Amino acid sequence: MGRELHTLPEGNSVWGVTSLDNLLYVLRHKSSQQISVYDTDYYRLQRRINVSKLRGMADMTACAYNYCLYISGFTDKCVHRVALPNVNVTQWPVNDVAEGLSVTDTHSVLVTCREVRKIKEFTTHGRLIRQIELPQDVSPRHAVQLSSGEVTVCRGRIANPVHGVYLVGTDGQVVKSYGGSQGSGSEQMNVPCHIAVDGNGFVFVADYNTSVVTVSSVNLRT
Repeated sequence: MGRELHTLPEGNSVWGVTSLDNLLYVLRHKSSQQISVYDTDYYRLQRRINVSKLRGMADMTACAYNYCLYISGFTDKCVHRVALPNVNVTQWPVNDVAEGLSVTDTHSVLVTCREVRKIKEFTTHGRLIRQIELPQDVSPRHAVQLSSGEVTVCRGRIANPVHGVYLVGTDGQVVKSYGGSQGSGSEQMNVPCHIAVDGNGFVFVADYNTSVVTVSSVNLRT
């Protein structure tokens, strides 16, 4: 059973949260151009970062190696890179609607492009390394690369009856899946929207409509 550690001050809805060192970065309402920065000891507001030209963002993640934040632009089809601590903001095109973001073990950036069923991998400065095209029936919301090179992908749309998590090979083919029909029962999900993988290989899946986090092993066995 989880427990509430702290409640952030009232404000616009939260669209992205990530941490770097001892700071928590919070992306508020999707039309805002500000990131609120809190300390992780007492959750006191330290500063606000202005990110110009930011519109319709979808996700945010951080890279400790390159010491920067990445924000995906749903509207402008770009990734915005915020170099810290001097807040040097640059952006590079994805050329498709950019949604979920994650950072690989080699410090590259995975961008989930749901509308075209692709996962695109970029360098920290926006050079396209590769892209994985997924099967017709897999519309990804977020993806995380494993140390094996395989990718875990969550799929779920409000209007789609099938929701689940997939283990995908480097060729884009589904190796294994977990989930099925939309719902809140055993082995069911209701718009899984975000994935995290810990150092022990456990996969955490955040479900949008049920407000539940599902935990499974790296081979998608609960």
